[in-house]
Amino acid sequence: MIRTKKNLAPWLGLILIGLCDAQASDTYKIDPAHSVVSFGVHHFLGVTKGKFTRITGTVELDREHPENSSVSVEIPVRNIDTGIRKRDDHLLSAEFFDAAKYPQIIFKSRSVKQTGPQTGNVLGDLTMHGVTRPMTLHVKLLSPTGTQDSKSTLRWVVTTDPLKRRDFNLMFSSTAETVSGIGQDVSINMEIETSKGG
Repeated sequence: MIRTKKNLAPWLGLILIGLCDAQASDTYKIDPAHSVVSFGVHHFLGVTKGKFTRITGTVELDREHPENSSVSVEIPVRNIDTGIRKRDDHLLSAEFFDAAKYPQIIFKSRSVKQTGPQTGNVLGDLTMHGVTRPMTLHVKLLSPTGTQDSKSTLRWVVTTDPLKRRDFNLMFSSTAETVSGIGQDVSINMEIETSKGG
């Protein structure tokens, strides 16, 4: 059977649709060497600051339809760094993070909403210390759009509303809490770099 241009039209349409779908989203891998999650907690003596490094995860980015994008992040608890090794060891113990039992902090998105040309809110679930709670990431893309570099490497800054330690059962003994005056609110800031295709 010889296919005429009229007969080929539906086939060409299907091929074009398939190509569009295949290119609808890009996969970016979080670069562990250039990404960090920083935190701060107030107490009587000031603010204790720390960070988590070696973060991994994936960003599925749909530029045409941002609401179809998704994010998954894994933070290894053992990479906590507050600048004092003894304090880090205590935080990793069963009295607080219990890293042996809960080695990862995990975030998985449920929806994405664009709030500006290079900003958005990512709503999802944060699992930490065996507890899962809803969480919103406020995301800003730093990389300039429309450049060759932006196609392969993207840089983001991410903030959240303060987390409550008690919501994740991250509490010291009542005596330690009283003596140190450790605050309940934990501020979170992230710097994330991603590479296309890993």
